[in-house]
Amino acid sequence: MSNPLYWDTPYEIVLALDEMYAHLDLVELSRDDLLDMIVRLPHFVDDPALANDKILDDLLREWYEERGKEWN
Repeated sequence: MSNPLYWDTPYEIVLALDEMYAHLDLVELSRDDLLDMIVRLPHFVDDPALANDKILDDLLREWYEERGKEWN
């Protein structure tokens, strides 16, 4: 069983996102879409209301880096 995912575990969130959405083009991904995807992760247990633009931008940046792409 996987560990629960919280906003303060961004790397684990990114790994879970990349596993579920491996073929997704990150360039067109909006913050709203990213938030929806995160809260739908099977082991995400944190409060969605705690998310803000900085958290979502940091997660997207980390996801880009995990995929080996440069963040603009």
